[in-house]
Amino acid sequence: MRASQRARGEDVDIVDALLSADERRRSSSVRFDELRSEQKALGKLIPKATGDEKAELLKKAGELSAAVKAADAEQDEAAAEAQRLLLRIGNIVHPDIPRGGEDDFVVLETVGTPRDFAAEGFEPKDHLELGQTLGAIDVERGAKVSGSRFYYLTGVGALLELALVNAAIAQATAAGFTPMLTPALVKPRAMEGTGFLGQAAQDVYHLEKDDFYLVGTSEVPLAAYHMDEILDADQLPLRYAGFSPCFRREAGTYGKDTRGIFRVHQFDKVEMFSYVLPEEAEAEHARLLEWEKQWLTSLELPFQVIDTATGDLGSSASRKFDCEAWIPTQGKYRELTSTSNCDEFQARRLSVRVREGKNVRPLATLNGTLCAVPRTIVALLENHQQADGSVRVPEVLRPYLGGREVLEPTAK
Repeated sequence: MRASQRARGEDVDIVDALLSADERRRSSSVRFDELRSEQKALGKLIPKATGDEKAELLKKAGELSAAVKAADAEQDEAAAEAQRLLLRIGNIVHPDIPRGGEDDFVVLETVGTPRDFAAEGFEPKDHLELGQTLGAIDVERGAKVSGSRFYYLTGVGALLELALVNAAIAQATAAGFTPMLTPALVKPRAMEGTGFLGQAAQDVYHLEKDDFYLVGTSEVPLAAYHMDEILDADQLPLRYAGFSPCFRREAGTYGKDTRGIFRVHQFDKVEMFSYVLPEEAEAEHARLLEWEKQWLTSLELPFQVIDTATGDLGSSASRKFDCEAWIPTQGKYRELTSTSNCDEFQARRLSVRVREGKNVRPLATLNGTLCAVPRTIVALLENHQQADGSVRVPEVLRPYLGGREVLEPTAK
């Protein structure tokens, strides 16, 4: 655990603090049990005693009662401190992932080739200019109504979102996922149990009056769906495809990606989520990655797959693969989807277990973004644009867009 914290760039001393708190919890528990036993034994003697002996026993009983209460309070305090510290420690990182920060990832695979716009004889426009020309994106009115990093999808932009969502759900359903429309507001335990109130807390919207959290991904309600349940092993794997609005403050990212709809405060997303036996987790992780690659390939986008470094993991993930699509006007690959293996981390915190015969144990949870809508629209518009400002529609989306093969400009 210390090595994992060090690899993440997180506080290592917290492990020793946790061990100390747990030792205090254990010792105070033993002390409480001893005092309670002594108290019960004394309680049996008092009715039989008389005179000075009874008075002495009653005095001792009062002292024991106070000691029992103190030991009980110390036990509760130590247990609460141990739990508080435990919730601050991230999942133990997988031994095979690269060490380092955001830029220390390893490229595992590159799929497709970015277009050479110079050879085609025109300079590519960015997604916002294209979206405005198509009558698809309105960020000015989004800012007027809600502030920066909000937007409207209008006309064909709205239709494009619905096409993406329907196509993504169709792929997930064909792969055996159960479609789910999930709550966007959750109780604190659901957010805490999935690991989003640790390092990611600054990006979470909290409604203090009602003590609800707005989810940043349907991973949260999907992970909590079976909270406090024991599932039978023959039910596994359970696979859900959740569609929900997502809300992120992006508190630490001001100045980054402020143009257009690449990094926004509210967006819609289709998320894959799996419950599996722990020994099946790595194989399921590979399957989720393949489904993401299948999706991006169907959209005819050039992309690369990276093994994310330890310092860039979310607290619940032991390993994370990202698929980064090529963004022509940025001249680089940017994250479009990711899939994380959380092992037993979330299941333990949310008390989701599996029964195998007479044995009950935590299971493993995994998640994978299939379609984060705004970023996917960014990649589609920029990669499939044509010289006249129109945008070619990939074949997979055409049935959901009334057969449209091209999105035509509506404004000059």
